[in-house]
Amino acid sequence: MTRKQYDRLNGGLPLSLPRSDNLSLSHSDNLSLSRREFLRLSALLTGAVALPRLAAAANPDDPVRIGYLPITDASPLLVAHAQKLFEAQGLAVETPRLFRSWAQIVEAFMAGQVNVVHLLSPMTVWARYGSHLAAKVVAWNHMSGSALTVGLNIQSIKDLGGKKVAVPFWYSIHNVVLQHLLRENGLTVVTKPAAALQANEVALTVMAPPDMGPALANGAIAGFIVAEPFNAAAEINGIGRVLRFTGDVWRDHACCVVTLHERDLKDRPEWSQKVVNAIVNAQHWLRNNREAGAQLLAKDAPGKYTPFPPAVLARVLAPEAGRQQQYVAVGAIRHPEWKDQRIDFQPYPFPSYTEQLVKFLKLTQVEGDNRFLAALDPAFAARDLVDDRFVKNAIAALGGLKAFGLPEKFTRAETIVA
Repeated sequence: MTRKQYDRLNGGLPLSLPRSDNLSLSHSDNLSLSRREFLRLSALLTGAVALPRLAAAANPDDPVRIGYLPITDASPLLVAHAQKLFEAQGLAVETPRLFRSWAQIVEAFMAGQVNVVHLLSPMTVWARYGSHLAAKVVAWNHMSGSALTVGLNIQSIKDLGGKKVAVPFWYSIHNVVLQHLLRENGLTVVTKPAAALQANEVALTVMAPPDMGPALANGAIAGFIVAEPFNAAAEINGIGRVLRFTGDVWRDHACCVVTLHERDLKDRPEWSQKVVNAIVNAQHWLRNNREAGAQLLAKDAPGKYTPFPPAVLARVLAPEAGRQQQYVAVGAIRHPEWKDQRIDFQPYPFPSYTEQLVKFLKLTQVEGDNRFLAALDPAFAARDLVDDRFVKNAIAALGGLKAFGLPEKFTRAETIVA
């Protein structure tokens, strides 16, 4: 398969890195570009840069300005816009702004160009405690929605020994879950690989999601772990298969979370409440209208929110029961009793998840300075990083947690396996 053939499926839209039509783009080129992108975001997320930009008071007349990456993680934000759920709350809203990298979306958020974003949950830990960014998580945006996709010759986690695997970002749930799986299978993570890897070593590299499929097809990597629908696209193209779904490793885990400026939470609490109401209502709608959601977000829909066709999005949002059974048969799903959806929607940010995330981040290798994690108390982070006042009100307005298929309690125990 050529790069252009693959791009025709995913729309050819880069999320982070400059795209090339040259199929010989090397792994080292991708690694260099990815590291540059990570360093750019690291430079942005320093206290000296971040704090002054967010120091000004909120403008009470600012409309809802959504920033998003075109992946299924953004579904609730986009559905809330498409279904006019913000307007139903009496809010003015602009057309959502599509960004092609996490660095771009964070930079726009810091500058006040956007004020409602979805961010990777580990990224919010890094931003707040490693960089003192004045922002808080107000709700989960979605659960699960990611997978480890590998070449057709890979049959188990252990088969990744001596090979390279791509992650979308160091501070991502994808990197956290992948490294957990590798540790549990006796494999050693290498973030700066030497010329040759030992049989028990797995080299990790940050790679833009649109580059992952072509890299897998060309043998530059043995697998990748990333948000949907890139796993679904690889399946449909016949270049890879899902080895494990992340939601089958960490049950009902959050991936992206809704993040707002602290200044809006403080200066515009009514506005903030209405924003969260709209997003929670969108999640509730998606749970009951999955196929319609896939159509709504497709590249040919009026909103043109994503570059993906309905078939790719439907494979994620509204998977066929028969396909789920196939995943059980091959071991991609090992816990069918969990009844985990390929992507699901539930807005409450359980404190136990944030606590466990911080514990895992302390064990997770990343590039850059992560010394801030050593002194970070998981229980403190769960209280301080998240402001759950607004999401609790929004859930109550829908009749409580039972509207999302959950028991009526705001606590849970985390379930994590290998």
